[in-house]
Amino acid sequence: MIRLATTNDIPRLLELLHQVNMVHYERRPDIFKPHTTKYNAEQLQDLLTQPDKAIFVYEDEGVQGYAFVQMEDVHDDILLQDMRTLYIDDICVDEQTRGKHVGKQLFDHVRAYAEKLGCRAITLNVWEGNDAAMAFYRKLGMSVRKTCMEMMI
Repeated sequence: MIRLATTNDIPRLLELLHQVNMVHYERRPDIFKPHTTKYNAEQLQDLLTQPDKAIFVYEDEGVQGYAFVQMEDVHDDILLQDMRTLYIDDICVDEQTRGKHVGKQLFDHVRAYAEKLGCRAITLNVWEGNDAAMAFYRKLGMSVRKTCMEMMI
């Protein structure tokens, strides 16, 4: 079952956020710190109250995954067309649950939510080297919108 997260889910969300952090740390220890999370409990509590953001959880004998999303609107920009998009800020399926289509179910739920809100697109970021995530998103029909490049000095 997919539902909106509640404050009771915060401890489990923190565990899953740690898993995501370690995936990033293992690929880019020059950028990411180990054994931490993108948000702390207080920040998660705040996210749960923001009207332009949502945290969906997949629950089956406990929370097995999540999707953090936020609405992004462009209006009257000098360069960009008016557009409403739904940005996936973070998505995770527990390491022990991967391969059971939980990620696809979460993504499908997010897509339906985006359509309900009148969004023209869903966007997200993937770190270079996270080939499994890239393949997953491509399989779902996503394509590269832009590329962020770097030169280490």
